[in-house]
Amino acid sequence: MSSADPREPHAAGSAPQLELLRRATAHLAPVVPLLTELGERFAAAGHELALVGGPVRDAFLGRTSPDLDFTTSATPDETLAVLKPWADAHWDVGREFGTIGARRGATTVEVTTYRADAYDGLTRKPVVAFGDNLSDDLVRRDFTVNAMALRLPAMDFVDPYAGLADLAARRLRTPGPPEVSFGDDPLRMMRACRFVAQLGFEVAPEVRAAMTEMAGSIGIVSAERVRDELSKLLLAPRPRAGLRLLVDTGLADHVLPELPALRLEIDEHHRHKDVYEHSLTVLDQAISLEGPADGPAESVPGPDLVLRLAALLHDIGKPATRKFESGGGVSFHHHEVVGAKLAAKRLKALRFDKETVKAVARLTELHLRFHGYGEGQWTDSAVRRYVTDAGPLLPRLHRLTRSDSTTRNARKAQRLSTTYDELERRIERLQEQEELAAVRPELDGNEIGEVLGIRPGPVLGRAYKHLLEVRLDRGVIGREAVEAELRSWWAQQPESAGE
Repeated sequence: MSSADPREPHAAGSAPQLELLRRATAHLAPVVPLLTELGERFAAAGHELALVGGPVRDAFLGRTSPDLDFTTSATPDETLAVLKPWADAHWDVGREFGTIGARRGATTVEVTTYRADAYDGLTRKPVVAFGDNLSDDLVRRDFTVNAMALRLPAMDFVDPYAGLADLAARRLRTPGPPEVSFGDDPLRMMRACRFVAQLGFEVAPEVRAAMTEMAGSIGIVSAERVRDELSKLLLAPRPRAGLRLLVDTGLADHVLPELPALRLEIDEHHRHKDVYEHSLTVLDQAISLEGPADGPAESVPGPDLVLRLAALLHDIGKPATRKFESGGGVSFHHHEVVGAKLAAKRLKALRFDKETVKAVARLTELHLRFHGYGEGQWTDSAVRRYVTDAGPLLPRLHRLTRSDSTTRNARKAQRLSTTYDELERRIERLQEQEELAAVRPELDGNEIGEVLGIRPGPVLGRAYKHLLEVRLDRGVIGREAVEAELRSWWAQQPESAGE
């Protein structure tokens, strides 16, 4: 088609590239009227406009981008003047970096002035310098697959750095020398790991080499930015591949050192598993047990960051607790307790929110509890404690515990699965009988105070805790028996002598 036809992007290329172009055309069809309208508005005002970056890449991949990103020759003030009459709402919180946002109906767009920025090399704050052409703007993008654009309104495909060829080859390259790109922003190295996990790409050899050489520079990036990239990686369809790249290039040594530390030396007698490989397998298996994204909470709708973090980190206490036994075995006594503390420490350092830190640490601490179940010898009291200790994390604990079985012994694996099936059935029966999800003493605080004639305070708190233990040990025993138990406990307390 001619370059004036607004209906289809056009460019010459190989058969795979032309197929990608056709796919992008079909995928962008619903927004072509919008793209054309915006392009014509900017052109009428004397400015260039192009759809750029992720939305273009995703169109070729048949994926939908939540937002539309544009780049323009217009200054931020000029962009705002064009968008104001068109948009239902607009904002300029990114004006310092040349970005103006706008919304029309359900569509959100961001338009950024051509950039030719660099970073100061110390604080990672961009030193903004607006550019004057599209090609210079594209060269500062992280990877060639994100350095493609569609000029509007003509829909001319612009690909000065062969991003489409790399997309067809599922390869990650940088538009310029990777050392320059990663020097501008070291977080791009983690982004490479994330794209490997999200898109199933491979990094080009020169990109991998630069990542390995420059891994230490990730230390100048803020913990919050590192956390966000790590979270996106873990929530991707194939996090294992991205994590491998993170470890193999040495980046993990700086952002998540507990992960490469799991590569314990395999002793000559092979007396223990490769904990690193085991942990990656547990992560894969946990992902396979997640429920559909729109499923009920008890199905653990995926992707679930807490479950995935717990699966990856559940054994990080092993290196610190490994001990070779005299009989030829190896032990990791209390690694779940040590691991819970290490997980909490690392996640806090990465600025994860308190609830995520608490949940991952708790799952790590509890992940071995099931192995005390044996062949089902737990009492009802022990089952109640298992449920109560897990609390709302129980659905995740179920999946983490099942995922933790990576034995190649089929008979052993089946036995563990069958045993856990039985534990889940017991939990369901007890929950039906006792509403275990909200286990409480049979007397509340006011009733305890009335029976003992005491006011709220530490003593009443101890009485409440005692009755909770009774509830867990004996189940529902009735008000009369509970009051008798409470009075018996009270008679043994020093405070009762003064009542």
